[in-house]
This record gives sequence, C-alpha cells and structure tokens, in this order.
Amino acid sequence: MDIFETDDELTLFADLPGVSADDLDLRYENGELFVHGKVRPRHPDNQRWLDEYEVGDFYRAFSISESIDSGRISAECKNGVLTVHLPKVEHAKPKKISVRGG
Repeated sequence: MDIFETDDELTLFADLPGVSADDLDLRYENGELFVHGKVRPRHPDNQRWLDEYEVGDFYRAFSISESIDSGRISAECKNGVLTVHLPKVEHAKPKKISVRGG
C-alpha cells in the first residue's frame, strides 16, 4: 500500500489482485483508516500447482495525522487496485502567507 499527500488530500493506493469491491470493508474512525478484505479462491474446484498469494482475510490500519473531512472520503476498486481519497478539512490545508515589504 502506498499513501501520497497533496495540499488537498491524502490518497491511498493498494494492489489487491483478486479482490472485488464487495469483499472490502473500509472505515475511517478517530484519525485511523481501516482496510479489511477477503481474497477468495479463483478456481476452488481445480488442483493448484502454484499460488502467488494466499486466499483468506487481510487487515491493515493506518494512523492519519492530518485532519480528514470524513464526509467526503471516497474509494474505488478497479482492475485489482483500491484507491482511497481522503480529503483534508479546510483548516488542515497549507496556507500561503504573504509578506509585505516596508
């Protein structure tokens, strides 16, 4: 998982091969982001010769120090990549202060 920051938001990218949006539980509570998901067997009736990754549950939690506008959090899961947008509240965004000469 990777987390990037801009002036306006934090963005999380997670590579989750074989995981659908229905198999994800995503929560933000008290400054923490929780990602819980399930990897289901792709071919449960066939004999496996090699598995690149295991089936089962996974869980990650992140402490987010920025003030996040929880009402504007959005997420999508496309082509095995989860993208979570965590917009900052206005007071947490950097502010440019102009300096006048005199």
